[in-house]
Amino acid sequence: MTTERLYYDDTTTLTFSARILEETDHKGRPALILDRTYFYPEGGGQPSDQGTLNGALVIDVQTRPADRAVLHILAAPYQGEAFVEGAVDAVRRMDYRQHHSGQHILSRALELAANADTLSVHMSAESMTIDVNRIDITPAEWAAVEDLANRIVFENHPVRQWFPSPEELAALATRKMPAVEGKVRIVDIGGFDVTACGGTHVQRSGEIGLIKVIKAERRGATTRLEFRCGGRALRDYRTKNTALAQLTTRLTVGIPELDSAVERLQDENRLMRSALNAARDQQAAMEAETLYGKAHTIGTVRLVVGVYEEGERSVDEVRLLAQKVTAHEGALALVALAGEKCQVIVQRAEDVALDCVGLLKTALRVIGSTRGGGRPNAAQGGGVAATADQLRSAFGAVVSAIEAMYA
Repeated sequence: MTTERLYYDDTTTLTFSARILEETDHKGRPALILDRTYFYPEGGGQPSDQGTLNGALVIDVQTRPADRAVLHILAAPYQGEAFVEGAVDAVRRMDYRQHHSGQHILSRALELAANADTLSVHMSAESMTIDVNRIDITPAEWAAVEDLANRIVFENHPVRQWFPSPEELAALATRKMPAVEGKVRIVDIGGFDVTACGGTHVQRSGEIGLIKVIKAERRGATTRLEFRCGGRALRDYRTKNTALAQLTTRLTVGIPELDSAVERLQDENRLMRSALNAARDQQAAMEAETLYGKAHTIGTVRLVVGVYEEGERSVDEVRLLAQKVTAHEGALALVALAGEKCQVIVQRAEDVALDCVGLLKTALRVIGSTRGGGRPNAAQGGGVAATADQLRSAFGAVVSAIEAMYA
């Protein structure tokens, strides 16, 4: 059992009549096999069409390996006549026609303008990518690739899609030829790119619209480029143009001055952050000096205890305070931040012979936490909900343990 694939010869017709040959399922979902279809099944890197059959939603289309029958996978079990009226989603079809045809042109332009061969292609509703075998494509080469690809679009070449005879196929200078037996479908875009492909394509290159590479990133020994064509390229341009207009308005500069304006803001931000960090450091040092002066002494240890509410201090600020305290001789800092994920810090000066990890565990047992660790001179943990009073009780247990050591 097989299905006549009408889209091979006609990629523009989107409505048709057909007869149901079989009602089956695919991966737990109901599916119909028709005697003829314009629905394109997933393949060749191109996602499938979607649409309706007698109003029933077609959410995916696949090829059954056993007999090459086309499976029209439905959102719900089919209940209806043996004859169906099919309707292919026009917007989705056009989007993939533009991008698949645009990919052919872009792959050929990469060969000619950047000496980069296409290794793989990925198409989805979210992104369109091509992986090539070069990692050092220059900005000038990228520009040349785009210029060449869009020139082919603007020249509006005819796009021929057909199954050549074996003799005709042997004479064609194709860019890519799959290792398959039997008939091979060829797509020829005005002689610029001739390649084997079973996907759906435009009738003339002008239908593709703008071809734009929007991102390129190195992946090991390859480069992955993301591109957009036609409607997607327009939406991408519109989004970025809106963002650009908002930025220039907020910064009261023109587009040519935007880069220098952003650089100036970054420089100012770095200076402000540096000044802020210096102020925080100075404030922490002054606070640590005060706390150290009021510290409770146990044996030779000057003990500083501080518990802060969530929102009152950040973890980094509490940690910095502990560092400033323990810069003083004989100091041991027990500081904590209360909240849904409390943080407990135990830190000592270098001349204090106490194990901070052991002291931390003593505190954590009181609040029911086992999350924490560190080194003998500094340890941190918590990660559970604890109030300020509970943390003071935890530090009380630590103080008792230290007093027992010096008793």
